[in-house]
Amino acid sequence: MRRRLGEAATAHERTLEEAVARVPSWRGRSVHYTALVGGLMNQNWLVEVEGDARSYFVKVPGAGSEMFIDRAAANEAARNAHAGGFGPEVVFFDPADGLEISEFLTGYRACTNADFSDTAIRSDVLGIYRRLHDGPALTLTKTVFDMIEEHIEQGRALGADFPPAMPWIEHRYRQAKAAFTAAGLDLAPCFNDPMPGNFLVAADPAAPRPMKLIDYEFASNNERAYEFGVLFAEMFFDETLTLELIEEYYGAVRPDNFARVMLNRALADIKWASWAVVNRKLNAWDFDYQKYGIWKYMRARDVMADPRWEAWLRAV
Repeated sequence: MRRRLGEAATAHERTLEEAVARVPSWRGRSVHYTALVGGLMNQNWLVEVEGDARSYFVKVPGAGSEMFIDRAAANEAARNAHAGGFGPEVVFFDPADGLEISEFLTGYRACTNADFSDTAIRSDVLGIYRRLHDGPALTLTKTVFDMIEEHIEQGRALGADFPPAMPWIEHRYRQAKAAFTAAGLDLAPCFNDPMPGNFLVAADPAAPRPMKLIDYEFASNNERAYEFGVLFAEMFFDETLTLELIEEYYGAVRPDNFARVMLNRALADIKWASWAVVNRKLNAWDFDYQKYGIWKYMRARDVMADPRWEAWLRAV
């Protein structure tokens, strides 16, 4: 429902109106807002301001999201992305609570998993990742190992329900961490959260626009291969396609880069599985975090049970 400023009827709408009131350049102007569907950690809104040619995306941080998200780091990554030409412009940020307002990318639509069957879409994603990884380092370094250990610690403190196989999963996790620690991490500024809807493409195929990448809440300096482990897992890419994309990004498939990607494919699922079982204890949303988490742990086990696991550990 589209509302005018001052017409708030729900707690979320009142929160949005309080957020809008913080923007100095919007004071005294007619403002309309509409709730947007999507987002598990925040309240997202489309805002239109009288006299402005463009609309705005307003992200109001959700309660409890500070356990997972460094808002200042996310804002830094978002501003770097805009400077690099692949992210929307951030027009307002309040470091007190992480309220962030950016331009709404009119003429774009969010990708779906099906879009990633398109060779051009995949190439555009790798192109954005090259620019991101070659861009300025972020203030925050948070590796996949930091993320996993943080979530497991949070889960144990909250009494989260981990699967019976968790001791074996953690054993495999420690093997992977030891291998990467011995070999050295290939740190780069990473996005870390390749949900299909974070990649935006032209809504009208006849009016091509450069792909954009949004939502930098989990961005950090991280192992470069994690970016591909989590992307390829999220998009359900098989091994043949995995090899093709490794070659496209790295220039060649080598035992070390293939091993790093495959190990990170398992690590990515452990990370997001652990995130999910923690959120099961924090949220009453109509989303089955526990089922999602257990499925991710199962998928991680599938990779960790591959007979090549020990060879991958040696190859990194």
